[in-house]
Amino acid sequence: MKKTTGKILMYTFLILGVIITAFPFYWMFVLATLSRGEIFSFPPPMWFGSNIVDNYRNLMNFVPFFRNIWNSFYIAFMATSTTLFFCSLGAYGFAMYDFKGKEPLFGIMLGTMMIPGVLSTIPWFIMMRMFGWINQPRALYVGGMASAFGIFLLRQYMESAIPRDLLDAARIDGCGEFEMYWRVVLPLSSPGLGALGMVTFIGSWNNFMGALIILKERSTFTVPVALRSLQGMISTDYGAVMFGTALSVLPILIVFLLASQQIISGLTAGAIKG
Repeated sequence: MKKTTGKILMYTFLILGVIITAFPFYWMFVLATLSRGEIFSFPPPMWFGSNIVDNYRNLMNFVPFFRNIWNSFYIAFMATSTTLFFCSLGAYGFAMYDFKGKEPLFGIMLGTMMIPGVLSTIPWFIMMRMFGWINQPRALYVGGMASAFGIFLLRQYMESAIPRDLLDAARIDGCGEFEMYWRVVLPLSSPGLGALGMVTFIGSWNNFMGALIILKERSTFTVPVALRSLQGMISTDYGAVMFGTALSVLPILIVFLLASQQIISGLTAGAIKG
């Protein structure tokens, strides 16, 4: 009887948690189909409306939104791919090699994580202006190619999941250093790479402050900046804003679902082998 009661309570809390988590997304998609008057009506409508076509037209009249989505995807893809490559290289060096000054250097790198990112905004902007990268997408991903957090995360994973004896065996078989990194270390580090990739992609997609400072033309805006540009206009069309918000969330939901499945499967396989 106690076990049955415990299961009922557990599933009740889980169902409530799912409802609380999913409701904002449902409400966002509902608002994307309503007019401005319906959005601010009381009581608010709880079901989908019929204004989705008008919201789409108004959004496209304000900004080239699909171009903005492509800009966000390109920047997030480049940020993710370059971060995974360079952070895995750095983590591989710290995890699998012993060299003079290794621990102090690693400690200094970790110390940079304690510096608030806002302090680097002005120096970063000055550097981008000197490089001529204002209004250029590369300014939003080149500077973060090798993050301290990414190197730390992958280094911890590699040290716990990849035995050095395996690398020694690869060297005996004639495997070169980079080939060993590419063909042995990276495949075994896929769960850690998946976690870092998901965090990096979502963080880059949602990056607002950096894109707001660097990007000056509507054709180069990312999704957050494009949505922000819709506000402050005379009689802001919140139906169009919510429609754009719903469109911008869909890629993130897809990436999250795909990446979470990969991470779970990778961790499960590692646990079974262990």
